[in-house]
Amino acid sequence: MKQVISQRRVVNDDWHSVDDETSIDQLPAGKLIVPLSLWNAHRDTLSQRSEPLAVRLNPDDEVDALAPDLSRFAMVVLQFPSFRDGRAYSQARSLRLHHDYQGDIRATGNVLRDQLMYMERVGFSSFEIDPKQRIEDALKAFDEIKVKYQGSSDEPRALYQRRTA
Repeated sequence: MKQVISQRRVVNDDWHSVDDETSIDQLPAGKLIVPLSLWNAHRDTLSQRSEPLAVRLNPDDEVDALAPDLSRFAMVVLQFPSFRDGRAYSQARSLRLHHDYQGDIRATGNVLRDQLMYMERVGFSSFEIDPKQRIEDALKAFDEIKVKYQGSSDEPRALYQRRTA
């Protein structure tokens, strides 16, 4: 079973991910991650599932269009096709800040150790680590920077505001 980092712990991943080509009649039982296109095409059918549901967004998908349905999802999965593509950072920040999404936000794709702390700061709470990296080593990345100057999702107040409080 694949492992992921969730809430700074290594856990077994019990989610099943399907692609755009999967027939709605052939969806597996259990926790399910569906692409946004499948959700949009079969919203009514998928809403009737009793198991937890997650939606996977591509970097060019608009988070705002998903806002009315966010409460239906236990998790939103955001893609990093390349470590140089930072659009998922903005998507995560928007989910937390503008839409007050409280569920799990997972980073998938080209997720590298050096980015984990920054991803967590903007709202990511779980991470599929690139298989070329050791997941236990990746856990150390969260505590490497002790002082954070800017405010973000994990600490809204900037350092100067925390010092004067």
